[in-house]
Amino acid sequence: MNNYLKTAILSFAIVMTSCEDVIDVPVQTAPTRLVIEASLDWEKGTSGNEQTIRLRTSTPFFDTTEYTNVTGASVRVTNDSNGTEFVFEDQNNGEYHTNGFIPVLGQSYTLEVVNNGETYYATETLNAVPEITDLYQDVEDGFDGEVLELHVVFTDPPEEGNSYFFKFQKQGKRLPDLEVGYDEFVNGNEIDWWYELQEDDDTDVKEALAPGDVVSIEMYGISEAYKDYLEILIDQIGGVGLFEATPVSVKGNCINLTNPDNYAHGYFRLTEVNKTSYTFE
Repeated sequence: MNNYLKTAILSFAIVMTSCEDVIDVPVQTAPTRLVIEASLDWEKGTSGNEQTIRLRTSTPFFDTTEYTNVTGASVRVTNDSNGTEFVFEDQNNGEYHTNGFIPVLGQSYTLEVVNNGETYYATETLNAVPEITDLYQDVEDGFDGEVLELHVVFTDPPEEGNSYFFKFQKQGKRLPDLEVGYDEFVNGNEIDWWYELQEDDDTDVKEALAPGDVVSIEMYGISEAYKDYLEILIDQIGGVGLFEATPVSVKGNCINLTNPDNYAHGYFRLTEVNKTSYTFE
């Protein structure tokens, strides 16, 4: 009886194994492109002279290749008013560095990257950011009236068209939360921007802010064009649901002057930034 049972189990296993077919699902591929990470951020209270631009190449979604750094390129940024050039030296690891950059608020700059015989070009203006006048915690303004929220208070300048980029990261949380805003309806007024984390009912992870939590805060003054770019990226990072748009390749402001069809990914931005943190009580 035992031998019969073993034989039946073996036969069933063979049948089930033979029914498995390997399905080769075709995956769309895209051409390899240059990725330009050119974020020149001037932190309040510093000289802003040290800046780094990173170059790499894009990879297919399922490619696990780690080494995509681009070396041997020419990278420079020019002050559009006086023609001063800042050369970013190749560090042979995909990073290009300068310790002589001179940031000027409201000034337009041009980025030029020459790689593999092709010239990439972008222009952007260095945008100011207001001082943060207050940080405090509360439970009244968020979506959940029972969990803590963090408030960042600042006064928007009277000039219209100011846009902001916020990066919040709870200590121990792997990725930051990104938010953007603009002064269309609050121009020139005091703004109380609040940040909240809610409990995730689908997991056992306790997301909500609690006493003792530390949140790092970065607040950037950005251009309207960069705000529009970030809004698309943030929507895509949130995933694709029933009513969300399907993720697509998002073009930045880096134009290929040699071959326009071979555009680069990434963005050339210049911003002033506040960096601080808050510990919940």
